Amino acid sequence: LESQKRLIQGTVMEIGDRTYTEKFGEDRVNDSIILHVEKEDPGIHQIKGNFATGEGLQPESIDCLICTQTLPFIYDLPSAVAHIVEILKKGGTALITVGGISQIIQYEKIHYGHFWSFTDQSLKRLFEEQPEVESATVFTYGNVKSATAFLYGISYEELDKMELDVTDPNYQLIVAAVIKKKEI
Repeated sequence: LESQKRLIQGTVMEIGDRTYTEKFGEDRVNDSIILHVEKEDPGIHQIKGNFATGEGLQPESIDCLICTQTLPFIYDLPSAVAHIVEILKKGGTALITVGGISQIIQYEKIHYGHFWSFTDQSLKRLFEEQPEVESATVFTYGNVKSATAFLYGISYEELDKMELDVTDPNYQLIVAAVIKKKEI
């Protein structure tokens, strides 16, 4: 997200809270909206919405969507992807991260379901199949050491930064995408 922070601008929607909007949006953000699947709170500009059904989402209303680690928990993935593209304004951007190599997270599994893991190919293809998508640029992060550490519950603070900076496409721990909607 830091490497794409220039795209965090205008009307920004983030899932669950506005941590990354505040951290990387700087003075480029005009409006910050929180999307939550269970509750609405107008006092903090949080709307209740659902990517799978489209409930609560306004078409062409968002300049930048920050959607981190959310798609694995949505069963109807094609519908969710279509709604993500639909809410973007023309020329808008979605910044997506998903897990590749991952353990099952019990809280999400119990409350929402845990349905998917991704590769660079699967995430890219999901968005490229949308007719309104201009581009889907995908990045991967991870290597055998970081993947093993993650599965053993070793935090990133316990690893050397140089160990984490090495990327091996065979060990895709995190898959990230920058999705750009067509201008016209």
